[in-house]
Amino acid sequence: MAEASSDALRTALRAIRDPASGRDIVTAGLVEGIEVRGGLVQVTLLTDRAHAAAMEPVRREAEALLGRQPGISNVTAILTAHKTSSPAAAQQGGHTQGGHTHAPAKAAAGAPAGGKPALLLPEVKAIVAVASGKGGVGKSTVAVNMAVSLARQGHRVGLLDADIYGPSLPRMVGLNRKPEVRNEKMIPIQAWGMSCMSIGFLVDEETPMIWRGPMVMGALEQMMGQVIWGALDILVVDMPPGTGDAQLTMAQRVALTGAVIVSTPQDIALIDARRGVRMFEKTQVPVLGLVENMSFYCCPNCGHRADIFGHGGARHEAARLGTEFLGEIPLLLDIRSAADAGTPIAALAPDSDAAKAYDALARRVWEKVNGAVVARSSGPRIVIE
Repeated sequence: MAEASSDALRTALRAIRDPASGRDIVTAGLVEGIEVRGGLVQVTLLTDRAHAAAMEPVRREAEALLGRQPGISNVTAILTAHKTSSPAAAQQGGHTQGGHTHAPAKAAAGAPAGGKPALLLPEVKAIVAVASGKGGVGKSTVAVNMAVSLARQGHRVGLLDADIYGPSLPRMVGLNRKPEVRNEKMIPIQAWGMSCMSIGFLVDEETPMIWRGPMVMGALEQMMGQVIWGALDILVVDMPPGTGDAQLTMAQRVALTGAVIVSTPQDIALIDARRGVRMFEKTQVPVLGLVENMSFYCCPNCGHRADIFGHGGARHEAARLGTEFLGEIPLLLDIRSAADAGTPIAALAPDSDAAKAYDALARRVWEKVNGAVVARSSGPRIVIE
């Protein structure tokens, strides 16, 4: 079946009325953009804080209407503040679009006057980002097994896959089904004692996410704000590689307790890990420490050890940066095969050397996070020892 065009979808949207002006939302100028990629549709609708509640039924109607169009498999509609304004409009404090008076460009949708948008995930006690400056260092494997270890230690744990372009969580936890929707919010999928959410649960595994930055940020905010996470002790966020839109969205929209930086020992990986540390410092997110993944390899037959990627680089880098070295994870076949099979090694073989390494990492992260939460509750200053 041929892919629907954005023009055809825009025409279909003319069936939806703007509650403010009575005109269709296309004529009213409320459809800012439509992206179509492989049966996936992202629609951006203009609004402001004052009209967000009235526009929510319009957003839902747009998703339902476009979802019925031929060739469409998944639709996401997001509400956004208008991004552009003329100097004259700025002097007047706003501008008119489609019957609505929009706030100046610097005021984001959902933000109180003169302030920032309300932080998401208010019921989560601690939020930890697991990040790296580059891909291929095993960050997702560390995030999943650390989260499983935290759950085994008795904590209420959530795991959010924030990598929109390359979601790996469904494969690593062995589940690939769409989440249940209740009262227009998604219910996290339960796996290995954790509440899990990923864009990978919503789209086919082989579907590429060919989205621009605003679409990525909108999807990430929906996975935080339109998911019933409930009261969690800790939410582990598996960040995408790099220092881009997703990292900035997390730093701005949730109260991050801290970040764990994952690197392999070699210099080329440490250079990018250094960028990750500096990025979180600039956004005033405490760096809990560095983890050296694939730290060493021991032959399962003869026990011979080989430092394939070098050894100790992350420890030295942590000392140089003035942050803690949180531990080293060995390079083991069982870790990789368990992840590919959807059974994290921390759950599959909790007495193995690999699982013990993740357990020690999880315990130290929890100690630091728990201290930060206590400090935050007693005053405005967060202390990370």
